Amino acid sequence: MIPNFKQQFDSQIKAKVAEKFGLTNPHALPQVEKVVLNVGMGKELDGTKVKSHVMDQVLADLTAISGQKPVIIKARKSVANFKVREGYPTHAMVTLRGQRMWEFLERLIHLAIPRVKDFRGLKTTSFDKAGNYSLGVTEQGIFPEINMAEAQYAHGMNINIVFANSDPEKSQFVLAELGMPFQREEQAA
Repeated sequence: MIPNFKQQFDSQIKAKVAEKFGLTNPHALPQVEKVVLNVGMGKELDGTKVKSHVMDQVLADLTAISGQKPVIIKARKSVANFKVREGYPTHAMVTLRGQRMWEFLERLIHLAIPRVKDFRGLKTTSFDKAGNYSLGVTEQGIFPEINMAEAQYAHGMNINIVFANSDPEKSQFVLAELGMPFQREEQAA
């Protein structure tokens, strides 16, 4: 079964992008390549190790949100000021591709983002030169899979949407067509 967002992207959005930017080669069209979820646990370092209940909570939350098992990232070098030692876990991340990526984007745009308190739209300045978009979420409770009543630890996460064959203007157009709620120009000022 093909996700709704993938069908919408293939059947409608690709044609709109080609028309707007004058692209005739289908291989030159921007593609959503992957979505990366990253949770830093640096604040919860207990001496030099992350508290086990915090790590368990983060891994369980990422698994519930993404539908796949996260990877634990260890520090590459020691930094005394941050109480980090080389080889100790500091982050957890998940890389979503294919069907899971499209399903996650649909849930993010239609279910999670509308649950953010005092939401006024996403900034359009968070694109890099390659057209990749990054946003931060301050609490995992915006995702419907997470029951905050059972959560012992509230954490945020970084979400990176990675594009191929794109630039900021094309990526913003694609995400806006998918329904990403960006700030309007008059709101941003």
